[in-house]
Amino acid sequence: MSDTAAPLAAPLFDRVAILGIGLIGSSLARALTEYGVAAHVVCADRSAEACAKAMELGIVERATTDLAEALDGADLVVLATPVGSFAEVGERIGPLLRPGTIVTDVGSVKQAVLRDVGPHMPEGVHLIPGHPVAGTEHSGPEAGFATLFQGRWCIVTPPSGANPEALDKVAEMWRRVGSTVEIMDANHHDRVLAITSHLPHLIAYTIVGTASYLEDDTKSEVIKFSAGGFRDFTRIAASDPVMWRDIFMNNREAVLDILQRFTEDLTALQRAIRWGEGEVLQDHFTKTRAIRRGIIDARQA
Repeated sequence: MSDTAAPLAAPLFDRVAILGIGLIGSSLARALTEYGVAAHVVCADRSAEACAKAMELGIVERATTDLAEALDGADLVVLATPVGSFAEVGERIGPLLRPGTIVTDVGSVKQAVLRDVGPHMPEGVHLIPGHPVAGTEHSGPEAGFATLFQGRWCIVTPPSGANPEALDKVAEMWRRVGSTVEIMDANHHDRVLAITSHLPHLIAYTIVGTASYLEDDTKSEVIKFSAGGFRDFTRIAASDPVMWRDIFMNNREAVLDILQRFTEDLTALQRAIRWGEGEVLQDHFTKTRAIRRGIIDARQA
């Protein structure tokens, strides 16, 4: 057996431009370089401070506030700005894109990408939306790390009639940075994520918000005696408020539908507690415990 390391696969892309250098954008930039997925990685961000930090940390070859400069020669463009900015960003980058360029994103809502970015894509430019289901409560270029996507799902939601070669390249990019790729319809994605991600964040923000309105003496005890469950909620509720504002505004139909079902289920549990229906509670808790075991078995814990 040879002790020579196997060579890395040839880069998928020559030049990748990442627009937005926060947690996900900076993590992807690091991963694309570390795993040899792109020969050159540059970024654009409206914050000169973020650009300076990206250069200081060596995350990208070039960081600029000038979109045209970042997009020059790019064969892949990744939108890593908040979902609420996609319409503006799509309109601004459309005239700057050359035929053959692939445009993807990392947003948590996929129908909004097709709605807000799709109309601005010129002929010959391929829009392949994606969602890496990974993250932390931290933000900014210094929060990123190359292994963020290892062992995580990335859901790719190509529009009808998407270019198959562009789809394959986006999917392969995510595989090379460690993700398992699932191809899914954008509408179905938004309904699934409404229950697995969006509703839990809404609940976390609500519970932590409720604690913040308690009387001062009680509030201090809540913080002092925080058990594991409350600590987990505070971690989730510490996520980027702009990002989550945009997620709820752009996936409102699916979130409201799931929220209504959750409210009905919560009311049923409230009734069981009020009337001392212990068997109802135990049966419910037993069923939900099985979900946790399934998540552990799927190595998503």
